Amino acid sequence: MEKRTARLTLLIDPDKKAAFEALCKEEDVTPSQKVRQFIREYVEQKLGSDWREEQGRN
Repeated sequence: MEKRTARLTLLIDPDKKAAFEALCKEEDVTPSQKVRQFIREYVEQKLGSDWREEQGRN
């Protein structure tokens, strides 16, 4: 689990935002939880699941 948090601000089409929020509600997750999941999966796909260990070596 992350020890600190940082804010990410983004712009999105209002219709897409509403659809995204509705889909998240259906899955009983917050939009923030889903975005964090997307980012985590993307980073691990690109850098591997041990990316944090690699970061510590640089």
